[in-house]
Amino acid sequence: MITLSNQTYLVTGATSGIGQGIARTLHSLGARLVLTGRDQEKLEKLGAEFAPHQHLLRPFELEACDEIPAWIKSIASEVGPLNGFVHSAGICQLLPVQALSIKRFDRTMRLNLLSAMMLVRGVVQPNCHAKDKTSVVLISSTAGVLGCPGQTLYSASKGALIAFAKGAALELAPIGIRVNALSPACVETPMLDQVRQSIPEENYQQLCQRHALGLGQPQDVAQAAAFLLSDASRWITGTNLIVDGGVTAG
Repeated sequence: MITLSNQTYLVTGATSGIGQGIARTLHSLGARLVLTGRDQEKLEKLGAEFAPHQHLLRPFELEACDEIPAWIKSIASEVGPLNGFVHSAGICQLLPVQALSIKRFDRTMRLNLLSAMMLVRGVVQPNCHAKDKTSVVLISSTAGVLGCPGQTLYSASKGALIAFAKGAALELAPIGIRVNALSPACVETPMLDQVRQSIPEENYQQLCQRHALGLGQPQDVAQAAAFLLSDASRWITGTNLIVDGGVTAG
């Protein structure tokens, strides 16, 4: 049995898709949560769902990477040292190589990679992480390990996130911080709906057929994240846990 009672975790991207599924699962396991997203209204709606249990709601624009460490410190001053976080926020868009630009590169890398790095930097600060056990879960993607036409920039950002998790895991192990990546394939979320609308239906059906167990649900990823946060995974760090319904098996 996995329990997260008396543990405090930050969840980014909590207002939609995988991040929302993770928030609901961690709540059900007894965790105290700091929930963040861009949309104040959606964040408050999610918080109301958990009533009477009151989690901390903290809207934040993660693209403001330089401000993240100070933001983490302010959160820790309110709730105490964090037992970890799940970084689910990010962007995904179909973008052929011919359409690459410096502006698009900068925004994708800031949201998908640099924000994660600065969140880790923030939690490493004194009094911002639990000294006995802290676990960081970075939501990557199978696009970070497989070729993905039309998503080369997204794939690059997610592949770099996996590499960062491995390096950070080795660097932070001496102070009791575990760092792991978690890579889902296609999960039925609003983000996948956007992908479906941007490609021919035939291509979308081919994408679905690559998943031997069918498309994933946010709960599938959320349960894996809960495992990586919990003591059940206390000897796991620096790994990339693939949750993909069989996509990478083929």
